[in-house]
This record gives sequence, structure tokens and C-alpha cells, in this order.
Amino acid sequence: MRLENTVPVIHAIGITTRKRSGEIAEAAFLAKAASLGFGVAKPWGDSERYDFILDSGHRYWRVQIKSTERFAESRYRVKTSGWKATYTRDEIDFIVVYLVPENLWYIVPIAAAASRKGLFFYPHGGGKGLLEKYREAWCQLACPRDQFGPSQILVPRLCQQLRLCDAECPLCR
Repeated sequence: MRLENTVPVIHAIGITTRKRSGEIAEAAFLAKAASLGFGVAKPWGDSERYDFILDSGHRYWRVQIKSTERFAESRYRVKTSGWKATYTRDEIDFIVVYLVPENLWYIVPIAAAASRKGLFFYPHGGGKGLLEKYREAWCQLACPRDQFGPSQILVPRLCQQLRLCDAECPLCR
């Protein structure tokens, strides 16, 4: 049995606030990332700009979780800023977006989202959206950027097809 198939589906009933929806998306992320073999840590309190620290065994990543259920004008949109300002490379490494109705994850490096107030996702657009290359691209988080050897993270080997990782990434070989 593959570990990634053991992620529980979370059904939320009676969600009354956006904060509660965000908490549920964070719980889904925790389940997904842990099932893929990542170490997952949650910072104390709400003061950091990131929601989680992900440990790939080679590197730590600062991750901000965003989610949406709203589909309008053939797309999903998520806000890529906090209540004051857009996220920067100094604050986070990835924005991880969960499209709840589609049960899809997008692993977007901050370089692709920095200075944007929102991101648009077209999961039904036949791969034409600019961010489609980040769909389920968990491999970006597994790739070591140093000399420690291959990752033990259990993710699909999308790196080579999508050309998202360094040439040194063991998943790309």
C-alpha cells in the first residue's frame, strides 16, 4: 500500500468563518505532507508569516497555506497577501494552495507569487494556466539543495517533466 493513498478525506460541516476554513485547510495539509514523509512543524502562535515548517530531511521550508472553495469565471482565485502586505522571499519559501472542491494542491514557489496580490488557477483549462506546472508538484519540497544525497520523501517524480528542480535533484535523475 502506498502511503499517499492513506490521507484521510476531511469533510467539514458547519464552517462559519474564513479563519475556520483556513484551519481545516491547514489540517488537510498536515495530513497530506505527513503522509508523503515530510516532517511538519507548526510555529507557536499566529505571529509568523508562514503556517508550517516542512522538513524534507535535507532542508527546511517555510510554507504558507491558502485555500479556496469559490469557483468563478472558469477559475479559482486565492489572495497571496496577509492582512497588510504581500508575502516576500524573506518571509516564506512556498505558498501551498488547496482547491477544496477539486482536492488539488498547488506548490507555488514564492518567486512565482512574490508581489502578486492574487493567484489564479484553471484546473479545467487543459494545462493552459501559468501555474498548472505547480499542480501536485510536491517534488519541489523534496529536492535537496545540498550534498546530502537522495531524498527519502515519497512523492511523484514530476521534477524532470516539469523542469522545476535543480539538476542535482535525485528525483530528476
